Amino acid sequence: MKTKISIFSVLFVFISMLNITNAQNKKSNKVMSKKILFVVTSHDKKGNTNEPTGYYLGEVSHPWEILHSAGYDIDFVSPKGGKAPVDGLNLEDAVNKEFWENKEYRTKIENTMKPSEVDPSKYAAIFYAGGHGTMWDFPDNTELQNIARKIYENNGIISAVCHGPSALVNLKLSNGKYLVEGKKVNAFTNEEETAVKLENVVPFLLEDQLKERGAIFEKSGLWQDHVVADGRLITGQNPQSAKSVGEEILKGLKQK
Repeated sequence: MKTKISIFSVLFVFISMLNITNAQNKKSNKVMSKKILFVVTSHDKKGNTNEPTGYYLGEVSHPWEILHSAGYDIDFVSPKGGKAPVDGLNLEDAVNKEFWENKEYRTKIENTMKPSEVDPSKYAAIFYAGGHGTMWDFPDNTELQNIARKIYENNGIISAVCHGPSALVNLKLSNGKYLVEGKKVNAFTNEEETAVKLENVVPFLLEDQLKERGAIFEKSGLWQDHVVADGRLITGQNPQSAKSVGEEILKGLKQK
């Protein structure tokens, strides 16, 4: 009789511990699914012009406002880590002002993680903010490519706006194919680059390079809000599209 009681007691304790572990795992997965990784540039000059650049504030703040308000925790990474250079510092934009004066997130973007410090398994989505600086330090960063690939192949979302899709031109999946091959995408257009007179300053034209990689490039006229979602790949054309990209990311996360 004593032996039977002992066996049942051990079994009861084992089942209880298993239930606690399962509950902790569910809680952990829930927390992880509420995290999004924003990528911003470390590059602060437009080619040889000596003109300042960096990440474009509105392309961070507007998606941030949508996702943060929905309860998502956002982390920041840049190719070099540390303080990221900012462009488009327009604090008359109420959402820019809200982000810039948020102590937690101002601290995060001025102390970005290095790619080596990122655990991709913690994030449900990755978002590449634009700004001309990205054209120099996003395309060939293999560490960021590895992070994005792992997030995407773990059923996560890859998203970008304006020049942020420069991160996608050399991004390959584990099967060796370019992520954008055969997919509908959007980014800063050739016409928009010409309109800002930087078509001969940037290292390549983003629209052309994405097409070369096999992307199906969709676009609207200058400065029009245009977002393309192809499965778990979401891209936007310009700063005017930043909020809509945030909304599309949120929609995709809810569908998951």
